[in-house]
Amino acid sequence: MNVGLLYSRIRRDEKLLLSELRERGHEVTKIDVRKEQFDISEPPAILDDVDVVLDRCLATSRSLYATQFLDAYGIPVVNSAETADVCADKAKNSLALAKAGVPTPNTEVAFTTDSAMESIEKFGYPCVLKPVVGSWGRLMAKIDSPSAAEAILEHKATLGHYQHKVFYVQEFVEKPGRDIRVLAVDGEPVAAMTRSSEHWLTNAAKGAEATEFELDDRAKELVKQASDAVGGGLLGVDLMETGEDYTVHEVNHTVEFKALNDAVDVDVPAAVVDWLEAKVESDSQLAEAAV
Repeated sequence: MNVGLLYSRIRRDEKLLLSELRERGHEVTKIDVRKEQFDISEPPAILDDVDVVLDRCLATSRSLYATQFLDAYGIPVVNSAETADVCADKAKNSLALAKAGVPTPNTEVAFTTDSAMESIEKFGYPCVLKPVVGSWGRLMAKIDSPSAAEAILEHKATLGHYQHKVFYVQEFVEKPGRDIRVLAVDGEPVAAMTRSSEHWLTNAAKGAEATEFELDDRAKELVKQASDAVGGGLLGVDLMETGEDYTVHEVNHTVEFKALNDAVDVDVPAAVVDWLEAKVESDSQLAEAAV
């Protein structure tokens, strides 16, 4: 198959995928999103003969628009524009999880500093304030006092960008110094790891220690439900342990997996390409049957 890799920078994650694809004899078309123009009616010539596009854009805005154009061209893309739209926005993510009945931290969204302060006071201290769009734990704040809340809200209001006018306030979940990242394909777990840190944020990008984790049946059930809630695809599902159960706090659509690949015995890029091959074959068979 001919796999289009949509990217803005080739990181280690993309190098792992490229190596696996080429070792299997697949053709790879590298599509640098920074250099392409997307016409509303005709796809760029670089997309000729591409069977599927794997979206690995670093910038969320580019990912969202590029996948919409690919969808309009009728070119299969992983992940779909609909999934990307839900996963890229924390508010939409939380709404989708809650609508599907997936346990997720209690969250409120407010649009002024005064109403955001009311939400914070309602949750009590500590609580968490997050940007609706962002990754790697950036611009997240654990709020421990009214004075801290006032200062952070003032900073966000002063920043001026419209996204900072959307105040995403969430309960603080007491977790055992770690959370769980699961890489899943259409709800089927590929591998899982815990990310442990003394800091309240346990992102691998912030230096958390990664250790392989064996999912129990309940965790697998929630991964499937969370994947379905956002439209399925190649996803990173993040869970936190809450006593005898879990809560799903986020689903990621351009998931990084290099830390996971180092932490587990599973060959993660090989499993991803296995799934991608099966997906392209299935789509091809469906297309032939429809003719």
